[in-house]
Amino acid sequence: MLAVTMLLASTYLNAQTNMVLTNKQQALVAIAAHEAKGNIEGLKQALNEGLDNGLTISEAKEALSQLYAYTGFPRSLNALGALQQVIKERTEAGLTTEAGHEADPLPADYDALKQGTEVQTQLIGQPFTYTFAPQTDYYLKAHLFGDIFARNNLTFAEREIVTVSDISALPGCEPQLRSHISGALNMGVKNYELACIPAVLAAKVGAEEAVRCMKAVNEVCGTNLSLSFDMPATAWPKGEPNSAYAQYFTGNSFLAPMEGGIANVTFEPCCRNNWHIHHGAVQVLICVSGRGWYQEWGKEAVPMTPGTIIAIPAEVKHWHGAARDTWFQHLTYHKDVQEGASNEWLEPVTDEIYDALKY
Repeated sequence: MLAVTMLLASTYLNAQTNMVLTNKQQALVAIAAHEAKGNIEGLKQALNEGLDNGLTISEAKEALSQLYAYTGFPRSLNALGALQQVIKERTEAGLTTEAGHEADPLPADYDALKQGTEVQTQLIGQPFTYTFAPQTDYYLKAHLFGDIFARNNLTFAEREIVTVSDISALPGCEPQLRSHISGALNMGVKNYELACIPAVLAAKVGAEEAVRCMKAVNEVCGTNLSLSFDMPATAWPKGEPNSAYAQYFTGNSFLAPMEGGIANVTFEPCCRNNWHIHHGAVQVLICVSGRGWYQEWGKEAVPMTPGTIIAIPAEVKHWHGAARDTWFQHLTYHKDVQEGASNEWLEPVTDEIYDALKY
């Protein structure tokens, strides 16, 4: 899996540009793009990652069903078949898979054309009628924006993240991609969320899809995003994707076990772990590359640069992770380990807390 650094111009729209997508949003990005490409193996991996990290079967099924309007029934049906296979394999393996809630039934007097026209107007920002092909205009209003968007097991914003990611994987559809990026903003997708989609595509799908999306976001939002597909050279090993603990991280991390019970953990920019507590053991962190943060509950965050050493007492709630604009590596090991020592994972570090940190 490619690792990605996303560099944002200093003139970007607002201070929230360096925030990252949630694990569920990242899963929707990868699922949609792999569906568009017809990459079943990549899709199955993305589905498994999503289902491991809060995505429900209902949400995955809804996203793949919606995409028939953009990639056709063959791609959509193949993708739904892959989802069925993933669910079967997870059930046989004893993995937890949340079913989620199906969409609420629509009222008996529901007017799909009327509602769809309102939704389309909101998305475009003004009324639109496709006079050249009235039948297509009707399908768009009544069926796509009326019947499909009325289903409330995905939000409008989630649906547009799915659509933008899907069209990013379709060569030659740049006009529609730009249109949906603009529409995504009207549907509640934040600028910084759109800015993060290319990075997720690069990490989980491919460079071509990421660059196509990046160019479109730059054109629509007036940004200057760029992608660098390798972390800076460092003497410390990057390791493999830290997939076993991905559910406890915001963003992507990598793990390289070393001798003597020491591990090197690599964080991509903006990546941080959840609040957590080490019971019956002291954790030691040694920053070896890049810049990052360490914070204890109720205290100011401590910047970490190469050479910073922090010993975290047992029973102290804390988190650590990378700064916004740089990769970050630290060695970690435990000492004074008591019998029955354990690690308790807690809630994610909120965007409000992380975005307030300034070097």
